[in-house]
Amino acid sequence: MLGIIGGTSLLFADLPALEKTIVPTPYGKAEVHTGEFALLLRHQHNLPPHRINYPACLAALAVLGVDEIIAFGSAGSLKQEIPPGSIVIPTDFLSVTDIPSIHECSIGHVRPELDGDLVRTLAELVPDARTGGVYAQTRGPRIETVAEVRALARAADIVGMTVASEATLALELGMRFAAVCTVDNYANGLGEETLTYEHILATSRANCRRTEIILEKIVERLA
Repeated sequence: MLGIIGGTSLLFADLPALEKTIVPTPYGKAEVHTGEFALLLRHQHNLPPHRINYPACLAALAVLGVDEIIAFGSAGSLKQEIPPGSIVIPTDFLSVTDIPSIHECSIGHVRPELDGDLVRTLAELVPDARTGGVYAQTRGPRIETVAEVRALARAADIVGMTVASEATLALELGMRFAAVCTVDNYANGLGEETLTYEHILATSRANCRRTEIILEKIVERLA
């Protein structure tokens, strides 16, 4: 079963008709929209990134029988050659903050990765996307400082606040995972505009139809 995780990039999209379900898990409850696929909106109840119950969200998808996940993530560009409006399909990730785990009372290790087969499928479905690159995760909800952006740019290409946590938990729960990242802005200090959350939302709103088309293609192929 296909699972879709969406956030800011799906905020203004016209989504398929699905039934809202509250799924209890050992880590808490999560709201999932179900039908031919499962859709989880990560900022449910308007939660900022650092307050999302990631274990409950990912466990809810596993409970519903999801075995592969595509996450849509809003990201900032760390490189001048990746302008706002780009789409990036990352092939690796790093985090400079804590990553949640389902292994709180036992020892368990996973080899973190973004699924190669899903990445290749996404590259076929979204030929205009830039395939390859590293997603860096920060804690949020604040935007990164200029110094942090310079440091992250040495190792990564885009920056966000959610995908690394989701990818790790998906692997711990036996689900394959890949991401489509919409670049809504240059990271702090790279662009000429003063970066604000309102600016990020405006870019997301302007590209909502493109996001809808990508979602439709993914569902048609994988659901």
